[in-house]
Amino acid sequence: MRILTVCTGNVCRSPFLERALQRGLDQAWGPGRFEVRSAGTGALVGEPMDPRAAAQLGDLGTADGFVARAITPEIVAQSDLVLTATRAHRGRVVTLTPRALRSTFTFLEFADLVSGLQADGPEALTPDADPADRVRAVIAAIPALRAQRHPLTDEEADIVDPFRRDDAVFVRMREQIVSGLPAALRALGPS
Repeated sequence: MRILTVCTGNVCRSPFLERALQRGLDQAWGPGRFEVRSAGTGALVGEPMDPRAAAQLGDLGTADGFVARAITPEIVAQSDLVLTATRAHRGRVVTLTPRALRSTFTFLEFADLVSGLQADGPEALTPDADPADRVRAVIAAIPALRAQRHPLTDEEADIVDPFRRDDAVFVRMREQIVSGLPAALRALGPS
């Protein structure tokens, strides 16, 4: 099961989210069941993760070996779920690969929507569900969840961009991502 995270430079938000999701999914399912990668719409190709973003990871993962890459239609097409930092990034992904429309969300929108999943939901959400079946079931459930929830504002849906900004903005980025992790991991992890 492949998950792609997307931001602009692929050195702050999307690698932070990539590493935090990968750690959480590995803890939930065991290593190798999910592959979380990231890319940037204006990537600083070949660059490592921004040191201040990496420092914010703490116990959520490690920046070791990370190298920024640019998003391509092929990378999107190979992904089962695409989670972006902002609505603008979501628009860019869907413009690049229109068939990714139903499986592309801002991360915070995804976390908000899946927080409405019920324990008695689709059969694929049972504890013995395969990760691929679980992701497909979650994506399939989202239109109904959307109808039940108030849409997020851009400010609520977008993760702040800390690139070349002060440390407080990196802390805010971390807080925003960490706030969505429990719902996202609960939805994607075994029940």
